[in-house]
Amino acid sequence: TQFPEQVILSGSHIDTVVNGGNLDGQFGALAAWLAIDWLKATYGAPLRTVEVVSMAEEEGSRFPYVFWGSKNIFGLANPEEVRHIQDAKGTGFVDAMQACGFTLPAAPLAARTDIRAFVELHIEQGCVLESNGQSIGVVNAIVGQRRYTVTLNGESNHAGTTPMGYRRDTVHAFSRICSQSIEKAKQHGDPLVLTFGKVEPQPNTVNVVPRKTTFTIDCRHTDAAVLREFTEQLENDMRAICDEMDISIDIDLWMDEAPVPMNAELVAALTRLCETEQLNYRIMHSGAGHDAQIFAPRVPTCMIFVPSINGISHNPAERTNINDLAEGVKTLALMLHQLAWQK
Repeated sequence: TQFPEQVILSGSHIDTVVNGGNLDGQFGALAAWLAIDWLKATYGAPLRTVEVVSMAEEEGSRFPYVFWGSKNIFGLANPEEVRHIQDAKGTGFVDAMQACGFTLPAAPLAARTDIRAFVELHIEQGCVLESNGQSIGVVNAIVGQRRYTVTLNGESNHAGTTPMGYRRDTVHAFSRICSQSIEKAKQHGDPLVLTFGKVEPQPNTVNVVPRKTTFTIDCRHTDAAVLREFTEQLENDMRAICDEMDISIDIDLWMDEAPVPMNAELVAALTRLCETEQLNYRIMHSGAGHDAQIFAPRVPTCMIFVPSINGISHNPAERTNINDLAEGVKTLALMLHQLAWQK
């Protein structure tokens, strides 16, 4: 290796959502290993160091913390932020780490300064590529997103003896918030998306008016100002509904990620590669968050997408055609060849 201090990094995350598929993240980590193994066998030692990375807790679906793995690469993860958090079953983040053979560091890790470029291959998790009959997506930006946990508190009461007008029903308040907000999101149009993905009423009993409802909100857009404006109005609307219904509300904005552009030079190089290889590709934004958005502000970064069958992801039915998977590995290998095997 002529330039061992210059690292070309490729990989992805190895966690997925509850009841998710087997390609989200894991495909990118495995594909990087396959691509580099083939490159070494074909071209010998690279000019630059090449590494495969697998990253943990990208999703934030088990614990209320996202990008734990990629943030640690750049010293951005503060151990104190996760020391006391728990999953839905009460298992602590630290306990989960220890069960896997890891220990929580006492202080943020030192940021790596040797990474020359990062390339992430991922399934699209949407329907754009398949709908257009294309096999490769060249990602030019990742949407910004805001995630909330909202808690409504009202009053439990007897479901049979409490007249409708005398209730402080948190599920009723949630249903109004949800339906009104989704209608506004539909009226706003693409690329804004809004999801109420998790709802937990309490006491969750058939004959009791629910005193408490906790739910999550996920909102995304490619424009930071539009995302902020829409979600701030959403917060105001939720408070207004709760005031009207005598329901208390607690709004916790626990994720606020700005849109992230990919490196223009790498996007251009990847586009030229697709043209040279006569690949059926398109330049597109990513509607999902990825570890690449942690890398991109700090090192040159690009992403490659392959199609998702029927656009389905975060679902056990998550699939990609084997030929498209192979095309993705091939494209990744050719890009890594340019970055690590050529001057």
